[in-house]
Amino acid sequence: MTNEAQTSATSTAAATSGTALPLTAGNWAFDPLHSAVGFTIRHLGISKVRGRFNDLSAELVVGESLADSSITATVALASIDTGNADRDAHVRAADLLDVEKRPTMTFRSTRIGGAGEEWTLEGDLTIGDVTRPITFDVEFGGVVDVPVDGSRHAGFDATGEFRRSDFGLDFAPGFLGDVIKVSLEVQFVEPK
Repeated sequence: MTNEAQTSATSTAAATSGTALPLTAGNWAFDPLHSAVGFTIRHLGISKVRGRFNDLSAELVVGESLADSSITATVALASIDTGNADRDAHVRAADLLDVEKRPTMTFRSTRIGGAGEEWTLEGDLTIGDVTRPITFDVEFGGVVDVPVDGSRHAGFDATGEFRRSDFGLDFAPGFLGDVIKVSLEVQFVEPK
């Protein structure tokens, strides 16, 4: 067995045996000032449009084991920001994203696995009334004490992708790619 295969097998065994996250158990508070969600999508198949959502909330519950731990995140789709106000207004409109019909994008974890700095987060992504599975690769940045107020922060980077057509967002084929790549940088504050 290769080192990579051994590491994978060890991570899988740890995830299924109930190993705990390397964090204090409890409800970790979301830190919106040090968190962001971004995305990229192909335009005309030749370049990428990058953007972000400015309204993100999340909840991290750390249990005694991985099976007892969970994360949820909600994005207000109307908060899309691609750096172009006219384009953002068009994307929000009924003929494209239709934020009146689909106000939020929500993720709910179903499984957490991994060890050390490398983790995998599986869950359900819901946009409007459609829910599909998604997997994020997660890098655990660690935990640090903040000297100003004595709080402890944990940081994570997560990346994943989904097909917008799976959610009924099949507008503008040929102009916009089907695959949307998502990246999250989030911090949580340890419970007191």
